[in-house]
Amino acid sequence: MEFRSAAEAFADHLLQVRRLSPATVRAYRSDLRDLGVSAGDADLSAIDLETLRDWLWRATQRGDARSTLARRAAAARSFFSWAQEQGLVEHDPSVRLIAPKRGRTLPTVASADAMTALLDQQRAAAAGGDPHALRDHAILEMLYGAGIRVSELCGLDIDDLDLDRGTGRVLGKGSKERVVPYGIPARDAVGAYLTRGRPALASRSDKASPALFLGARGGRIGARAVYTLVAEVLAPHVGAATIGPHALRHTAATHLLDGGADLRAVQEILGHASLGTTQIYTHVSAERLTATYRLAHPRA
Repeated sequence: MEFRSAAEAFADHLLQVRRLSPATVRAYRSDLRDLGVSAGDADLSAIDLETLRDWLWRATQRGDARSTLARRAAAARSFFSWAQEQGLVEHDPSVRLIAPKRGRTLPTVASADAMTALLDQQRAAAAGGDPHALRDHAILEMLYGAGIRVSELCGLDIDDLDLDRGTGRVLGKGSKERVVPYGIPARDAVGAYLTRGRPALASRSDKASPALFLGARGGRIGARAVYTLVAEVLAPHVGAATIGPHALRHTAATHLLDGGADLRAVQEILGHASLGTTQIYTHVSAERLTATYRLAHPRA
């Protein structure tokens, strides 16, 4: 069978049967497309372990990060395991494929003072009543206040929020639904946006949208617009050249743990399937504590 056709069938399987997120499926599709190019678009049965090793070696020579190499190897293993189950290949060539372990890098986190300054600036800008400023303030408060992913934020509908209780219903990875809390500042910012900002944005489209956050043309806001917003306002506060919405999720989790929140409670809020994923934030807190100690203690 042609490799390209098999790869597309696998992507459909991930999306429709395993119900992985569209972003994950896009990444796997991109990895397999790259494998196909590296293999010269050979027939599926012609790809062996040496082909896969050569593919990863080429990626290494390009300077791909270890995390990227690990993901590519995972994509290949998952694909060929599925192909063998489907009877498309007799043997799985990826069984002995080894990729570099992911290097553990601590996420970029803004300080509590930096977040206060940033959100105060956004609240002041929104006070003028500009629809975009009202929306942007509400977006930033929700990303930080609820610790949600950008895909979860973009997928929010108005009916998903309970402003009285300060909770929201989000659809996370693997189509898993959870309820997340958010604070009074986020509730107030969203309330102001719904009253004074969203109607103006909604009027720009002929079709009514149930989406909570709307883009410039009145439709559901896209992840790219949120990335652009966060990059513009957050980067100066964390001293990073490139930054995205996930930094606000990292920051929320770290600040929860710094404030004494239980690790499992943070896991529930973030929607992590594994507690091990959440534990990275304990390392962030420890790093911050150590840095403070070294600066402040005379015997450090």
